[in-house]
Amino acid sequence: MTVVIAPDSFKGSASAAEVAEALAAGWAEVRPGDEVVLAPTADGGEGTSDAFAAAVPGSVRHPVRVLGPSGDLVDASWLELPDGSAVVELAETSGLGLLHAPAPFDAHTIGFGQAIAAAVDAGTTSLLLAIGGSASTDGGAGVLTALGARLLDGAGTDIAPGNRGLAALVRADLTGMRPLPPGGARILSDVSNPLLGPRGAAAVFGPQKGANLQDVPQLDAGLARFAEVLDAAAVPGARASGRPSDVGRGAAGVGAREVSADDPGTGAAGGTGFGLRIWGADMTAGAPAVAEALGLPARIASADLVITGEGRYDSQSASGKAPEHVAELARRAGVPVLLAAGAIAAEPTSFADSVALADLAGGSAAAIADPLRWARAAGAALASRT
Repeated sequence: MTVVIAPDSFKGSASAAEVAEALAAGWAEVRPGDEVVLAPTADGGEGTSDAFAAAVPGSVRHPVRVLGPSGDLVDASWLELPDGSAVVELAETSGLGLLHAPAPFDAHTIGFGQAIAAAVDAGTTSLLLAIGGSASTDGGAGVLTALGARLLDGAGTDIAPGNRGLAALVRADLTGMRPLPPGGARILSDVSNPLLGPRGAAAVFGPQKGANLQDVPQLDAGLARFAEVLDAAAVPGARASGRPSDVGRGAAGVGAREVSADDPGTGAAGGTGFGLRIWGADMTAGAPAVAEALGLPARIASADLVITGEGRYDSQSASGKAPEHVAELARRAGVPVLLAAGAIAAEPTSFADSVALADLAGGSAAAIADPLRWARAAGAALASRT
C-alpha cells in the first residue's frame, strides 16, 4: 500500500515532522513492503513553519532576534518560500512556551510584529501568518506597534506593552504602519471566536494564559478600549473597500482597515486576529490553507491509506483542527484514515481506527516524556491491525 502520514505537531512535545517519522518507523516494522509518504501538516499553530520547510523544497529560514513575550530577546526566524512569499509563526516569536511565568496582563506580541516587519522589509511578496499558541491577550497591539503604529495615552506617551497598557489608550496613530506586501497577508487560524464577550479572547483563552476569574473582565475591558480607539483611528475610505485605504500610503505610511470586534476570528491568539485584520490581513481557516499550500489533497488522493494525529484529540478537534481536515480530505478521496493522538478525549468517529499514545505508555505523563518512542509504537500498533 501507499500510506500517507500527515500528523499535526504534538504541541510542546514533538514537531509534526518528528511525529510523522516516528509513526512511519513503527509502521515499517510491521509492514516493511508499504510505500510511506511523509506529509507533516499544521493548522496555523505551533509547527506551521516547520511543516512548510519540510514540504516545500527551496524554502529558506531567515534568523531574526525579537522581543519575546516576557520582554527578553529570543532567537526566532521567518521562512521564505520559493515563490517569494513568507511564513511567520507567532508561536516561535510570541508563544506561550516562551514565557518564563504566566503574565496575562504583560505578555505581548511585539516579537511577532518584528518578525513580520523583517519579512516585509526583505521584500516578501505575500505573507502567511500562523497565529496559534499565543502567550498574550493584547489584541495584537504589539504587532501593530512593531509595524509602525503608535498607541498613545492622554499625555501623548506610548502605552505599556501587553493588555495592561490598553486601559490607558486614548489615541492611535496608524499612519506610520508598513504597507502590506503586494500579495497581501493571510492569517492562518482555526479559531472563530470574536474579540470580546463571553466567547471572546479574554474569556475563552485568558485562563489558559494564567488569568483568573477576576482578571478576565479587566482583560476584556482593555480589549474593548483597544477596539474602540482603533475603530476611531481607521482611515476614511477603508470602510467602503474593506481593504487597507490608499490614503496615507508612501512616506506617510498606510491607513487601516475598519474591523468589527464581532467578526469571527478577531479573538484568535489573544485578539491578534483583530490587530492583523486592522492592518489589512485576511482571515483564513488554517488547516485547509496549509493543506492546500503543501499539496496535501493530491497526496491523499493517490494514497491507499492515511494516518493523521495531534497531541490531544478532543471536542475542539472537529472545529477546524488539522486531523479533522485531513480526515475530510481522505473521505472525499475515498481513502481510509487512521488517528494516532497523544490522548483521545472524544469519540474519534471520523476514523477507521485510532490509538492513543497515553494508552500504550500507561499514562499521559509517560507518553509526554518520550513522545517519539510511543508514536513509533502507535505506528506499529495501527499497522498490526490493518
